[in-house]
Amino acid sequence: MSAEQEGHGHEHPGMAEDAELGPIARRARAIEALLVEKGICTAGEIQRAVEINESRSPADGARVVARAWMDPVFKARLLADPRAALSELGYALPETTPQLAVVENTPGVHNLVVCTLCSCYPRALLGTPPDWYKSLAYRSRAVVDPRGVMREFGLDIAEDVEVRVLDSTADLRYLVLPQRPPGTDGMSEEELAKLVSRDSMIGVTNPRSPEIARA
Repeated sequence: MSAEQEGHGHEHPGMAEDAELGPIARRARAIEALLVEKGICTAGEIQRAVEINESRSPADGARVVARAWMDPVFKARLLADPRAALSELGYALPETTPQLAVVENTPGVHNLVVCTLCSCYPRALLGTPPDWYKSLAYRSRAVVDPRGVMREFGLDIAEDVEVRVLDSTADLRYLVLPQRPPGTDGMSEEELAKLVSRDSMIGVTNPRSPEIARA
């Protein structure tokens, strides 16, 4: 066999990179290749979807929450039909993305989101999930001791408040709409968004108070 036949005579772009990929990344590459081969989508469409996903951050979700705090009519639409309401703010969720449910914290109910199987998460609004959300410790303890988990994040929920643990899945993701902090009357939508943390949209904390935000 000649040197060229052995593969020494020409380059194989991407081969060295693929050799360093882990099993999950290699599986993702294989799925992408199959989608393109079957004509379901193009490589360019996949790349654009990846770029959009990577551009998302908790700031996107905070913007949605702040609008809901400011506009009761928008909040009602967000709770009833998140996909349609989000499109009003420029977040056009593809039809292929999992269903999104927005759940509201109230004086009597506090919602906490977990994915007990893996790390299902509303990436389209919050970006990449934090490492602790993906950990086995959080996934198991959030179900059996949600109040204890929240205390570790600095949130102590009163005993007369119902805590609802919501299990995110591949088909259904959750976004928590936290309660608007007191003392925020007269604040602009942009100022309100700065009070909304990623963790408050998962439910392990509450939004920042205006005093803490100014500190």
